[in-house]
Formats: sequence, structure tokens, C-alpha cells
Amino acid sequence: MKELNDLDNLIRLLSKLPGLGSRSARRVALHLLKSREGLMLPLARALEQVAETVKPCEVCGNLDTVSPCAICTDTKRDGSLICVVEEVGDVWALERGSIFRGLYHVLGGTLSAMDGVGPDDLNISALLRRVGQGSVAEIIIATNATLDGQTTAHYLADRLRQHHPNDTGVKISRLAYGIPVGGELDYLDEGTLSAALKSRRIVMS
Repeated sequence: MKELNDLDNLIRLLSKLPGLGSRSARRVALHLLKSREGLMLPLARALEQVAETVKPCEVCGNLDTVSPCAICTDTKRDGSLICVVEEVGDVWALERGSIFRGLYHVLGGTLSAMDGVGPDDLNISALLRRVGQGSVAEIIIATNATLDGQTTAHYLADRLRQHHPNDTGVKISRLAYGIPVGGELDYLDEGTLSAALKSRRIVMS
């Protein structure tokens, strides 16, 4: 097998990024090479810095340079509300429009029998511990409107009911779907996300 030279290896790595095939990766590589001092070297330094400093928040699973993250330690946020999302990108989507002022919990994916992802592979036990601390009034399940997202939402609601029955006063709600079936939070505009949050429905109270 022919050994890859440095440029081929760069193109191969770029092609692994979301939305980039081999052609797009070549164009990106050429663009970087045309601007080595202005873009390529600063990008390389930024990637190295981020790899060293950014880590998951020990409380919610968000990414930050500190743990607990800036959202978890923000005293202006409503700590009685926890919005449960699939990935960090969903946190960023909700934060773009400042439409939610509670806290978050990142699952790290969804349940998927096809991909072999079970409950133990997700950040579910940490969520149950957070709710068990007694300061949470409502859990907003904001998984995506995909088959796996819906399956995960139903599973979470059942687990939360088992651990925190109705007499604890913890409400469980689900985003209203004005969000299209199959839609993912990270691709939705702030208006749609805001409307979905405001019209969320209670699944346990």
C-alpha cells in the first residue's frame, strides 16, 4: 500500500469532518495552503490548544475549559430547570438565541439497538443523581424528533418516573413539535426552538 505524503494525509483527515467529502477536503486543504500564515498556522495552534484545554463538564457534559462549566456555575440561571439534550451541539443551538435560562444535561447520544448503544452508554445515571439532589422542579426532555430520539425520550421519562414518582413534585416535559419529525435541534432556527420550549407538554407532574 502506497504511503500517504503529508498533503494526502491532511486531505484524508479533513474528509472525515462532517459535510466534507474528498473533493471538499481538497479545496479546504488548498485554501489553507494559500494562507499559511494568516489561517493554516493559527488554526493548527488553535486545534492544539483546544485539544489540551477543553474537557467535558463533570456535572452536565457540556464542553468548556473549566469544570463545572460556565453554564452550570452561572448564578443567574434557573437551577430548578434541566433541559436534557443529545449532544453538546444542541446546547449551543439553544444558547444561540438565549431562549433558555435553565441548566442542561448532555446524554452523549441516543439509544440505538442498531448501533449497539444502550442506557449504560449514555449519561443517564448522572442525570438521575442530579434530580435526586432535590432542587430540580422540571426536566425538559429535548431529544431530537428522530426515531432514536423519541425512543430515548420515552425511556428517560420511564426511568425518571421510577426514580422520582409524582409525589416528589418533579415535572417531566417534552418539547412541543412544531419541530418537524426527523428534525435535529442544531439545524433549527431560534424562533422554532423558542416556540417549542414555550409550548412544551408535561408528561409527568
